[in-house]
Amino acid sequence: MLTADHDAWGHASSTGLGFTHEQIVDAHFEACRPHYLAVLAEVGIAPGWHVLDAGCGSGAFLAPLCDLVGATGRVSGIELAAENAASASRRVDRDRPGRDVRVQRGDVLSLPYADRTFDAVWLANTAQYLDDDELRRALRELRRVLRPGGVLAVKELDASLITVRPGDPFQFTDFFRHAARDGGYARQLLRARDLYGALEDAGLVSVRQRTFLMEHRAPMTEEVLRFYAAACARVARQAIDLGVAGEWLPFLDPQASENPLRARRAYLSEGNTLATGVVPPAPGGER
Repeated sequence: MLTADHDAWGHASSTGLGFTHEQIVDAHFEACRPHYLAVLAEVGIAPGWHVLDAGCGSGAFLAPLCDLVGATGRVSGIELAAENAASASRRVDRDRPGRDVRVQRGDVLSLPYADRTFDAVWLANTAQYLDDDELRRALRELRRVLRPGGVLAVKELDASLITVRPGDPFQFTDFFRHAARDGGYARQLLRARDLYGALEDAGLVSVRQRTFLMEHRAPMTEEVLRFYAAACARVARQAIDLGVAGEWLPFLDPQASENPLRARRAYLSEGNTLATGVVPPAPGGER
C-alpha cells in the first residue's frame, strides 16, 4: 500500500500515503463537488439501504450518502488514517445530526464487518493506493460484506485524462507515463479504466463502467485553484526532479500570476472512472 514514491507526492496523512491529508482531500472534493455528486448518483443507491463508504477519508461523501439512503437508511464509514476517521465522525455529526452513521478506523483489506452486512459499498479514490494484489484482496473483502444482489461501486481518478492549457496538451500525460515506468503510485493512478476487469475477476456480475471527463476553465473558482494549483505544483516538482521535459517552472508557485491555471483562457481536465458490479444472487434467493 505504501510505495517508495509517496514522499514525492506530498500531502500525506499519518498513513504516509500521498494526497491523503484532510486538507488536500477536502480541497479536491470542493473543487469537483458537482462532478463527484453526479458520479455518485449513477450508482443507484436507494432509500433504506445500509451503505459502506470504504476509505471514507475525512467524510466528504458521508452526507450525500445519508441523503441517498434517507431517514430509514444507514451509512457506515471506515478509514485507515485515525485523524481522518475522527474528522469524518465530527463532520457527519455536524452536517447530518441524528442520522444513523458510524465511522471507525480500519483497513479495506480486512474489514471488521460480518458477511452480508451491506446493500452497497462505495469505494472512492481509494483503489489508487492499492497495488494489484491488494486491490484483489480488497475487492474480495468488499464482496464478502455485501448481501447477494448488493452493489459494489468503485470510483477512481483516471490520470491519463489530466491536461492543462495553455501549454503542451501531453505534458502531464508524459509525466505520468514516465513516473509509472517503475510502478508505484503513478502506475496505480493510470489503472482506473481496467477496474471493470478487476470487478469481474472478483466474481461480480452485471459489471458496468463509465469514465467521466471533469473540466474546469477560466475564470477558475477559488475552490478549483486551491486544489489544482497545489497539486500541479507537486507534479511539476516531481517532473523536474525526474528530468521529464516540459514547461514545469510556471507551475511551481501556485500564487504566481504566470501560473497557467491563472491564464485568461486556462483549462484543466481530469477523468473519473466509475465501475459497478452486483454480487450474484444466493441459491434459493436468500439474502
